[in-house]
Order: sequence, then structure tokens, then C-alpha cells
Amino acid sequence: MFAVIKTGGKQYRVAANDRFEIERLPGNAGDSVSFTEVLMIGTTIGAPFVAGATVVGEIVEQTRGPKVISFKKRRRQNSKRTRGHRQDLTMIRISEILTDGQQPSAKASEKPAQAKAAAPATEAVATADEAGEATKKPRASRKKTETVADEA
Repeated sequence: MFAVIKTGGKQYRVAANDRFEIERLPGNAGDSVSFTEVLMIGTTIGAPFVAGATVVGEIVEQTRGPKVISFKKRRRQNSKRTRGHRQDLTMIRISEILTDGQQPSAKASEKPAQAKAAAPATEAVATADEAGEATKKPRASRKKTETVADEA
């Protein structure tokens, strides 16, 4: 079964276990995400959305797209401008497609709990790095020469 969802101003055709990139969503890797703006499930078309339909997914990673260079030049005017842009993206894996107001299954809700349990361990590593920076010796300051005293 497939569904068409709307997120980030775009529409995506998705099925179970599909992985794809969408516009940035808040959350960390392993968090569960549900999309309620379902435009179509199988042959059922919504007006504008299918009532009671939800698509549940999991955030795989937060990433960025390729760098896009915008270069503008006005010939014979000695005028040019260069700008770069990288879009923030979220990699999503679709867990299941729910209809008629069903709730997500137990296996979909277990994964975010495991990810949240692993999150404090990464925070402990971050605090250890900060503690390591605090034990470093301060850098010696450079001596300034007094030019006024030398001239007098």
C-alpha cells in the first residue's frame, strides 16, 4: 500500500520502509514522526486530506544537501556577485501507514525510547570534552614592546 503525504510544501509518494530526504524537521536521529496531512492512500483520495489517516516515520539522520552556487555577472559593468546555499534536510524512513484513526504499533514506539536512552551517553561525552578543555593551560600572552619608552 502506498500513500501521498504533504510536508515542507511538497508532496511525496511513500510506502512502508521507504527512505527519502525532506525539508528539515525538528528532532534527533531515532525520533518518531507522524504525518497527518495525507492526501491519498491507495485508491482513496482525500478532500483535501484523508480523514483518520496517518503516516508514521522515523528520523534516520539530519543532513544537508549539496552546495548550490548562485553567480550573477553584469557584463562590461565590473559587477558580479557570488552566493552559496546548502539546504538543511532530514532523512526519513517510513515505518507504517495507518488508516481509520489507528494507533502506531508497539515496535514503532519502542525505537524512540531506545534513542532517548542513548542520548544521555552522548551528552556525557560532550561534558567530558568540555572538562578536557578546562584543564588545558592558558596560552602565554605576547609581550608588547613599548615604542614610546624606547624613543624617549
